[in-house]
Amino acid sequence: MAAYILAHDLGTTGNKATLYNDEGRLVGSKFVAYKTDFPEVGWAEQNPHDWWNAVCVSTKALVTDNNVDPGEIKAISFSGQMMGCLPVDKEGNPLRSSIIWADQRSVEQARRIEEQIGSERFYRITGHRISPTYSVEKMMWVKDNQPHIYKETYKFLQAKDFIINRLTGQFVTDYSDATGTNLYDLNQYQWSEEILAAAQIDQEKLPEVHSSFHVAGEIGSKVAEELGLKPGTPVVVGGGDGACATAGAGIFRAGSSYVYVGSSSWIASLSDKPFYDPLQRTSTWLSFDHTKFKIAGTMQSAGGAYQWLRDTLCGQEVRAGEELGLSEYQLMDLQAKRSKPGSGGLLFLPYLLGERSPHWNPDARACFVGLTRKHRRSEMIRSVLEGVAMNLKIILDCFAGDVPTTEIRAIGGGAQGAIWRQIMADVFDKRMLLPQFIHEATSLGAAIAGGIGVGIFRDFDEVEKLNPTQEVITPNPENVKVYQQLYPTFVKAYESLLEVFEELANL
Repeated sequence: MAAYILAHDLGTTGNKATLYNDEGRLVGSKFVAYKTDFPEVGWAEQNPHDWWNAVCVSTKALVTDNNVDPGEIKAISFSGQMMGCLPVDKEGNPLRSSIIWADQRSVEQARRIEEQIGSERFYRITGHRISPTYSVEKMMWVKDNQPHIYKETYKFLQAKDFIINRLTGQFVTDYSDATGTNLYDLNQYQWSEEILAAAQIDQEKLPEVHSSFHVAGEIGSKVAEELGLKPGTPVVVGGGDGACATAGAGIFRAGSSYVYVGSSSWIASLSDKPFYDPLQRTSTWLSFDHTKFKIAGTMQSAGGAYQWLRDTLCGQEVRAGEELGLSEYQLMDLQAKRSKPGSGGLLFLPYLLGERSPHWNPDARACFVGLTRKHRRSEMIRSVLEGVAMNLKIILDCFAGDVPTTEIRAIGGGAQGAIWRQIMADVFDKRMLLPQFIHEATSLGAAIAGGIGVGIFRDFDEVEKLNPTQEVITPNPENVKVYQQLYPTFVKAYESLLEVFEELANL
């Protein structure tokens, strides 16, 4: 009898359901979109019922399309968007829409925490900066502005935790999502009493924290019918999307590193201990089983910058791609190849959405620096790819001394482009490894958690083979020299424009 693992990845734009067999082979996938509401400037919310509907629809379609007997599904596990705030009652019913990670409304609450604890002390406890991005500040906003909802709240949950509760009735989360709340003490492995007191959040409103391999419970009869699955199917907790992407990329051991290139991008390494950057440019997360720490820095606009370039300057490639049946990005890459490394002295600062790591500056702006009449579109295209890579290098340099690495695995849609992979190898001066699965790394990580949770996989040593390397990109020594000369100028360009950015933001 066949054995399958069903993994759900509850992202920002929709839920991706994937089915893996007991050898880790991808059998099929189904994506169901849902919307984000923006009630006011800086606000971002989602309806959790849309999450549930997407899980039900995608599950039924996946099982039907692949002719799978529901009894052959041995585990369901999850990956999900992190740093949200969904208050629910004792029955798990949402009391309001979920305030998602992109929401920035809780600036005042972040300021209050900083006044009471201090940014350095807070960073040492949680591994993260104080920021409206995280859950605790959002919880405080609910308490301040919707006290009746806070009073009725039984638990605050993340996206995947809400679905797990619908399936099992349990209120649980995992270590990675716990560290994304900015309420978890990395050193004590528990909710921080100090931060809870400063934020005036009741600890009993937080879920139990477990390993990503923990079996939360089994699917009840009523929800099994909604999903088209068999009652009693084990439900494994899984992890936040960052933790799942790490595992799915094949990163299990301290010193291993990877870069994710999507609309945003992050670069990360695993470590045996937390890393505290003196300038607080990076963040530290607990891994699947809390024995390792993921040291990371996330930039706002990576693939998003390339998409912006496509929409503003590359209409020619878009039209040609439609006529030829090719991706416009492939044609843009071909243009970039016409330009030499360094783009003829043209720099692109990729701060289209302000910036998180390494600058944590919402006023930062994107710009081309050094543009002259001799520059062509090909050099502008290449400079965007180089600018993203150089910003990632700043992040990598923050922790490279404490977590040394010689090679970096690449996942995400941006990893498809051969020229971008080579540029990163040359800018980082590291070997880049391209695994077999670059789009499915996050869902594969969730499947790994599910497989270990029910004993299909024994441990990480076994599942490390599930996403093997299919290509190795080595740095080009001549290109490395060019970027080593250009990199300090890139850093200086941002620093030189700080006052300009602030003035533009205040116009």
